[in-house]
Amino acid sequence: MAAELTAHDLIARHRPTLDQALEAIRTRAYWSPHPEHPKAYGERGSLDAAAGKAAFDAVLGTRVDLGQPGTDDWVGGEVSPYGVELGVTYPHADLDVLLPAMKAGQRAWRDAGAETRAVVCLEILKRISDRTHEFAHAVMHTSGQAFMMALQAGGPHAQDRGLEAVAYAYVEQVRTPDTAEWTKPQGKRDPLALTKRFTPVPRGIGLVIGCNTFPTWNGYPGLFASLATGNAVLVKPHPRAVLPLALTVRVAREVLTEAGFDPNLVALAAERPGEGIAKTLATRPEIRIIDYTGSTSFGDWLEANARQAQVYTEKAGVNTVVVESTDDYKGMLSNLAFSLSLYSGQMCTTPQNLLIPRDGVRTDEGHKTFDVVTADLARAVDGLLGDDARANALLGAIVNPDVKARLEAAAGLGEVALASREITNPEFPGAVVRTPVIVKMDGARKFWEGAADDEAAYMSECFGPVSFAVAVDSVADAVELLRRTVREKGAMTVGAYTTDPEAERAVEEVCLEEAAQLSLNLTGGVYVNQTAAFSDFHGSGGNPAANAALTDGAFVANRFRVVEVRRDS
Repeated sequence: MAAELTAHDLIARHRPTLDQALEAIRTRAYWSPHPEHPKAYGERGSLDAAAGKAAFDAVLGTRVDLGQPGTDDWVGGEVSPYGVELGVTYPHADLDVLLPAMKAGQRAWRDAGAETRAVVCLEILKRISDRTHEFAHAVMHTSGQAFMMALQAGGPHAQDRGLEAVAYAYVEQVRTPDTAEWTKPQGKRDPLALTKRFTPVPRGIGLVIGCNTFPTWNGYPGLFASLATGNAVLVKPHPRAVLPLALTVRVAREVLTEAGFDPNLVALAAERPGEGIAKTLATRPEIRIIDYTGSTSFGDWLEANARQAQVYTEKAGVNTVVVESTDDYKGMLSNLAFSLSLYSGQMCTTPQNLLIPRDGVRTDEGHKTFDVVTADLARAVDGLLGDDARANALLGAIVNPDVKARLEAAAGLGEVALASREITNPEFPGAVVRTPVIVKMDGARKFWEGAADDEAAYMSECFGPVSFAVAVDSVADAVELLRRTVREKGAMTVGAYTTDPEAERAVEEVCLEEAAQLSLNLTGGVYVNQTAAFSDFHGSGGNPAANAALTDGAFVANRFRVVEVRRDS
């Protein structure tokens, strides 16, 4: 069948966007082609709010048939954190049939070249962007994010990260020229002359192991980085968050077909309840790249056992904020309160440990003791979430029972500065909605009764709306505890509040030495747990929280190799 989308058409349509993305990653300035505001959709073929909701409703209770080879069963069972049974079923694959079919299309995809692959990926992203409202409901009802966050983080922000990966992939592939004429002088003899051709070749099949909390935001970088570098991609969603990635795979397969490529270059691997196919897939010889977001234990297992694959992991960390002093006390409290509350703390970037000198901190409102700072922060959170409608819009829903259990257990770990409370969501009575808890801890380095128990608590990731206000003896102790935390446990984010240049330098030096991303003195509308594609790096790849950064050259360059063919001229 003739291609409906020619490479020429796609280049004309998407090359300007690719060029803008290339410029954005060079300058690190703000740029996004994907609008954040819900009302921006509804023109030029995109779905508006009503059409997007209708499209989501239409898929509920249906079978998502992707036309994949090797389908031997239909599986499902997703239940929204808001209490809605989705009733959607997906193809279950016979891997011995599906994986060879995926490899069959790689030759033509490889030979298409870096530019064609990039613009095909951009067409996929454009079609996903046109359906942002539909995807927002799918993300909301699988992750528990509130709708506006699901629309922004699951829609344009995820699409930005996918496009960012395509841009980096393109840069790395075209770094080497397609051809070269090589001539070496030989004195009085004729020179040696060769014609050389250089071809980026894929490693094999990439496996994306999806997460429950951010299925698109965390899934798109690996998916598009592998696809843009010539690899087929098998998407293995989290069993509680299949729908957003199944819709993504459907769009990708449609575009690949229309562009004249094998749709099996992108496929879905849904699983039966309790099947746990990630380990089986991860060690298959056909799988040569793995992208994973999730627990440290499974990330460590992948790094140790998937030896045939290049493995990229984002695991757990203990994110820390050092509070030494501030010239905007109210702004600091407001910023921290929002950071602790957003999506019920169910972000890998949410602060967990707040290191505060026990003698207190200097502020523009005078000296504040440790107890006063923690009490004021508790009041700031209470004030932010005091209105239930606003609280629901910020908190979303608790994504799974493990998070709820950790939240309930946290109150028994120490003195509670802020107790969690239950909030009812009138639109979704089945949703589990809880405000954050803040627990006081003692971070004294000298031994005292109970100190070991305190450290065991705050030095472990407690994923969810749980934070620890840790009293330290001095700023120097805070800096040292920060260093040890990042080195031993890892951190996706570090924050600090200080007006002291020496303290600022000390925190910055720790973050440079331990490879942790640092935010200083945030008091406005930018928060430590938010990053912007094309400008901010998510993770560093240099501490135990993640072995890769989203997105940089290292994230894409090892997904392909350059093979040389040389001939006598």
